[in-house]
Amino acid sequence: MVPPSLLTEMRGAAMSLTAAASGLVVFLLSVSVVQGQDGWGLTYTSTEICAVKGSTVEIRCSYTYPSPWRGHVNTVEKTFWFTKKKDGERVDLTTDSEYAGRVEDLGENNICTLRIRNLTESDSAEYMFRFETNQAGGKYSGSPGVTLSVSNLQVTSDTNWLYCQSSCPQSSNPSYIWYKNGQSIQGETSDYTSIPNNADSYSCALKGHEDFPSPAVYSPKPPSVSGSPSAEIEEGSSVTLTCSSDANPAANYTWYKEDEDSPKASGQIFNITDFRAEHSGSYSCGAQNKLGRSNSTFHLSVGTGNSTMIVNIIRTTLGVLMLIPVFLLGLWIRKKKALRSTTEAREPVEIELDSDPEYQNVSHTAAKTEDRE
Repeated sequence: MVPPSLLTEMRGAAMSLTAAASGLVVFLLSVSVVQGQDGWGLTYTSTEICAVKGSTVEIRCSYTYPSPWRGHVNTVEKTFWFTKKKDGERVDLTTDSEYAGRVEDLGENNICTLRIRNLTESDSAEYMFRFETNQAGGKYSGSPGVTLSVSNLQVTSDTNWLYCQSSCPQSSNPSYIWYKNGQSIQGETSDYTSIPNNADSYSCALKGHEDFPSPAVYSPKPPSVSGSPSAEIEEGSSVTLTCSSDANPAANYTWYKEDEDSPKASGQIFNITDFRAEHSGSYSCGAQNKLGRSNSTFHLSVGTGNSTMIVNIIRTTLGVLMLIPVFLLGLWIRKKKALRSTTEAREPVEIELDSDPEYQNVSHTAAKTEDRE
């Protein structure tokens, strides 16, 4: 069993535990809570913890149980941490594939400590400790447990300053590394002064956890502008212009018309209904965030509708002209075939008569008979 003085010391040292753990970037948000009755109890050092993605966290507690219990010696046979159940059974985190190679159960002598390395956002959960003794019914789970929130780093900007921040309260003073276009630059504080260039991107990471940098921030790339319809627009019809740009943070969009100072519209989509001649011209889409601005233009011109008709007539005429040679060739072939058939019909037919020796002999015999008479 844990002496009462040790429990009191643990409950009062919630913040010092974090400071004592080298390399940990963990913020304890609430005081410890004692649970239990009839000699059974469990005390979590803190019930809420916020940690930065990629860092290491330690969740700590202590537990007590009656000994002897109902006349029998009571010993602890199994301890483990869990967040979920499978088929009605609590899953030991050291056997959970999602935590493989990242989790350690460091508890001993009624002290329970869970260490999780390389935190990911999916590690945000409620963690509970359970111990089981050799006696029937001698099991205890500390519920509610400790709520862990994993926060990602974010780079924010203000004029010429950049800030590396997370949603966790800044109760410690960690060191940071800044990156410009993927290359590390000076500074170990959470802020960095710079005059952003449209071609540059910036990110930050906790020192010692460089594999988990914040998402890079950068000014808008040159926007892509498209129109529908994309060519000449008939008077009275509608046209839609669309603008998009790669930027982080996301860009805001503003539309301008050439030679006009006031913006025509804001947002990614700009609609013009009842298009007229005065609407013709170049339209500029400006994409802007706190790091910079970029522009692209698109030209619109009005048509009467005759141009489309003329194009269709030209296409039809060309199609007909291409078919005429084919048609004439077909006629020539048919005429040639007909002429050949007529010529063959008018040619005389030569009949070849074969002499019949037997017939000649018969005729000769008959002539002789007549002569005798």
